[in-house]
Amino acid sequence: MKNCSLSIMAYTYIYPRPAVTADCIVITREAEPKVLLIQRGDEPFKGAWAFPGGFMNMDETTEQCAIRELEEETGLKVSGLHQIGAYSKVNRDPRGRTVTVAYLAIVDAPMAVSGQDDAAKAQWFPLSALPELAFDHDEIMRDAIKKYKEIVNDGLI
Repeated sequence: MKNCSLSIMAYTYIYPRPAVTADCIVITREAEPKVLLIQRGDEPFKGAWAFPGGFMNMDETTEQCAIRELEEETGLKVSGLHQIGAYSKVNRDPRGRTVTVAYLAIVDAPMAVSGQDDAAKAQWFPLSALPELAFDHDEIMRDAIKKYKEIVNDGLI
């Protein structure tokens, strides 16, 4: 076999591959916690509320993707994420087979945000008054709240 670099070697697989996305759920640490949502500016679910997130670049981890997408869509910078889980239901995204990894960031209070990139708006919502969410984000939200309570109640932050 000739000398070749893995970084430029092309592969052909007979198996289809899903896209990978990452979502960042940001919740405040207040008596009445709030979550940061974006209003989608593009289809699918244009106009619906969702978590900041998007497709992973080839040169980043899912955690880096979640941090990047959050900043691109809301202007908010965070670190110290907690992985909530991976979500892979077959029809979770109408654009095609997509697996997402969701992360939780906990901040003390709401910060100034604005809809940027492909987000029409960014807004804080009380956990007790959430709008209808796009994709399978209602399921992810339930898991995020559970993770949030574990972290806050255990004094991990």
